[in-house]
Amino acid sequence: MQQPVDQIVSTLREKGLRVTPQRFAVYSNLLSRADHPTAEQILGDLNQDAPTSSQATVYSSLQALRDVGLVREVLLEEGICRYDANVGPHHHFRCQSCGAIEDIAWEQFQNISLNKLRPGLKVEDYEVTVRGQCDSCAATP
Repeated sequence: MQQPVDQIVSTLREKGLRVTPQRFAVYSNLLSRADHPTAEQILGDLNQDAPTSSQATVYSSLQALRDVGLVREVLLEEGICRYDANVGPHHHFRCQSCGAIEDIAWEQFQNISLNKLRPGLKVEDYEVTVRGQCDSCAATP
């Protein structure tokens, strides 16, 4: 979901963030992809042509974006934090063969009954992660 430069700048400012070249680049990168990248993948993208960003800068930009609600952390596998600019409610599918990640519309799991949980638990939020094989991997013999 590629967004115009002025719209990205406006969104960052509306959230009270200073628009730095690095923060702009990190957010723009996340908006342009749906694969839920790691910080290292974002850093690799940003430094592909001319290495100018550091790992610390990418992490601090991601933290600032997360703190104002423009980005969310997605934990779909142990020890690996991924980032998603789609902050609306949705679930995820993760291919166990190739690692591909795909968003699943929130409505796909709207009939989950949380009343069957142990009494005393107060649910504030939930997210479903579905694991299996994507079409490409399932079609490969």
